[in-house]
Amino acid sequence: MKALVTYESVYGNTAEIAHAVGEGLAEIGAVVVIPASDNVNRELADADLVVVGGPTHVHGMSTTASRRSALEATSKDGGPEPPFEGEAVRALLEGIGEGSGRAAAAFDTRMHGPQLLTGSAAKAIGRRLRRHGFELVAEPESFVVAHSEGPLADGEWDRAVDWGRTLAGVVAARAPASARS
Repeated sequence: MKALVTYESVYGNTAEIAHAVGEGLAEIGAVVVIPASDNVNRELADADLVVVGGPTHVHGMSTTASRRSALEATSKDGGPEPPFEGEAVRALLEGIGEGSGRAAAAFDTRMHGPQLLTGSAAKAIGRRLRRHGFELVAEPESFVVAHSEGPLADGEWDRAVDWGRTLAGVVAARAPASARS
């Protein structure tokens, strides 16, 4: 099995979760974890599982404006420039191509609280993956950050590794017997 985990991360929290998910997936196959970018298309072609994640901004997926606002807020606070990585997930999903029933999963990072109040980028990512013909093998998952800039809430790294293991098991069970040997 080959998995691609791609993400957008403004403060580094979503990147941490992506790497944790990749760690869980690595137990049963090759995994590539990369920021959302043009290079994703090269990795996408061979992936049996595509996992896409991004931060929750204004109740959904980030936009150019929400990312700019997050970066400006950090600079006003006198903090260091956040380690933004990758293109916007929204742009990636616009050009992702046909999934042809391939396995996919979606995740986000968001503040603690009811989803009604915090929103979820993962749900929007999942909907777009389905529209492109991917089959979600798990419900969209949210991982919690302690504050808007992070860090991750206690236990979220381990929970992401476990989620990656769960995804790996689901995808392995879907594979034909000849592919599992």
